[in-house]
Amino acid sequence: MYINLASHYIPTNVIPNSYFLDKNGMDDETIIRKSGIKNRRKASSNENVNTMAISAIENGLDKLAYDISEVDLIIGATYSPYDTVGTLAHVVQQKYNINGAVVFSISSACSSFLNAVEIAEGYFAMGKAKKALVVTSEHNWAYLNESDPVSAHLWGDGASAVFLSKERITEKDHEVIGVNTEGHATIGRGPNGVCLKPFDGGISMPDGKDVFYNAIKFMSEKTMAILKNGDCSVDQLDYLIPHQANVRIINNVAETLNFPIEKVVINMVEFGNTGSASSSIGYSQIFESMQKNQLAVITVFGGGYSSGAMLVRA
Repeated sequence: MYINLASHYIPTNVIPNSYFLDKNGMDDETIIRKSGIKNRRKASSNENVNTMAISAIENGLDKLAYDISEVDLIIGATYSPYDTVGTLAHVVQQKYNINGAVVFSISSACSSFLNAVEIAEGYFAMGKAKKALVVTSEHNWAYLNESDPVSAHLWGDGASAVFLSKERITEKDHEVIGVNTEGHATIGRGPNGVCLKPFDGGISMPDGKDVFYNAIKFMSEKTMAILKNGDCSVDQLDYLIPHQANVRIINNVAETLNFPIEKVVINMVEFGNTGSASSSIGYSQIFESMQKNQLAVITVFGGGYSSGAMLVRA
């Protein structure tokens, strides 16, 4: 399986830490100390999960080596949908008039991107698809409770688009050496660790400590496992792209792996936690700059709980 293109979209509306002082009493120093975040992005009033996804596709479409109509599998990934019936993936299909494709959307919180990639791998293996589009988009601000001092300051909006194929299309494609995901609903707080209940408080994090501990544990373990399965070592790794939940989590994962922090892709300081799109946005940020044969691992942990990792070679 190969990745042909990765692109992303970030809203232009910047929300600084100072915004929350009057909302919930959280000041700039406290937010930076607790999360590492300085700013986050918020979708404008005429944007939503679907429009951001289309923008992410548009930002890379001119670099796609084939016509988008050749895509025969579209997977949307989001936990913050604009419409739960006419899904993100179906909006993409309509926009680009992609006839005959398999189309659906999934949610496994912040691990959704890698779950979608693994599903695409399965369709390729079964011979049911040859080219796939995974579109990941989150509109966290649509569900945000600004008065919540625990997690309101964490969230940002954004989207990404990743095109995959069963066979190599160009020499610029990245090879997916391995991808693996796993559910952990029986561990710790499980489905109660992080919540998005539209009619009961919106996005919340009832037990941040439990999320913190398990995110470090599983993102580290999944990284080591995917490297081992690919006959690679941490020393051979050029980039680590973790889910962007908390800079302290990211630092702990890097320390656990004994991996140089300067080789870790971090975007949450300016973007906030963009949910399931965060790791794919990070991957998109380095996609074109990766040199031939360089290795990158995307590692994620999501509410629910769930985790996963993917090893790619440029």
